[in-house]
Amino acid sequence: MDKLQTIEDFYRQRMDWLPENLKKGIGHFNVFRSCDYPAGTVPYSRKDYYKISLLRGPHRVHYADKTVTSGKYALMFSNPMIPYNFERLDKHQKDVFCIFTEDFFSQYGTIRDYPIYKPGNALVYDLPEDKVPETEAIFNRMFEELNSDYQYKYDVVRGLVFNLIHLAMKMQPATASCFTASTGMARVASIFAELLERQFPIESPGQRMKLRSPGDFSDQLSIHVNHLNRSLKEVTGKTTSRLIAERISREAGILLRHTKWSISEIAYCLGFDELSHFIRFFRKNFNQSPNNFRKGQFV
Repeated sequence: MDKLQTIEDFYRQRMDWLPENLKKGIGHFNVFRSCDYPAGTVPYSRKDYYKISLLRGPHRVHYADKTVTSGKYALMFSNPMIPYNFERLDKHQKDVFCIFTEDFFSQYGTIRDYPIYKPGNALVYDLPEDKVPETEAIFNRMFEELNSDYQYKYDVVRGLVFNLIHLAMKMQPATASCFTASTGMARVASIFAELLERQFPIESPGQRMKLRSPGDFSDQLSIHVNHLNRSLKEVTGKTTSRLIAERISREAGILLRHTKWSISEIAYCLGFDELSHFIRFFRKNFNQSPNNFRKGQFV
């Protein structure tokens, strides 16, 4: 899997420039036409921004252990939580898409909590031909607003993004098929490892890992937890719980050695609601208490 693609990477690779207003914490939005891109595969990766695309012509999208082949028209909703790749199946595509950061909606709720971005939901929605003019009109309005001098144009643009979201939610997602068993298991294991690892390092006492249980990961991957367990056992020889525990243990050791945070703070960061649960977990994996580990006393 390619490394995380940041929104800065996107601009450097596609435009060889960076917008002046591209600053973390402020929020960013832009809209593009991707005319006449050659056929081929976009590398499998995870982005740190959201993207909504109007796909014209057939595309094949891969995520988790699923493949979706879109019809003549489709809407695709990619987000920072789900790594994916896709293939353009025609030589020339005339797609249109918008990209935005989570901060762009910071005063309007949390975009990732919106139903279409919940774990388990589809990425691709086939678009009936009678809905194509409406969808194209929404994207055209985005171009018009961004090129205008209207003081509140970004408020209008946010509304247009929600129009696309609601349009898709009224439609049925494109039908997904599964990879072959071996390929699917390898893909699931790869994405699981990436989802687990991206929660680290823990850099402040206020940061907390959110994916801690096999169920958390299976929800994020849109697969049944039993399939996740089988895939990881087949590929790594270890259970899902064991892989999670090993990574939490490694981070616990790092935080105890290299920070002055209290053990309660470390327990919170690693997702433990009770200090006693963390101490019990640590003893099971290190055969000593967190205090003794920090002091260098082995018992």
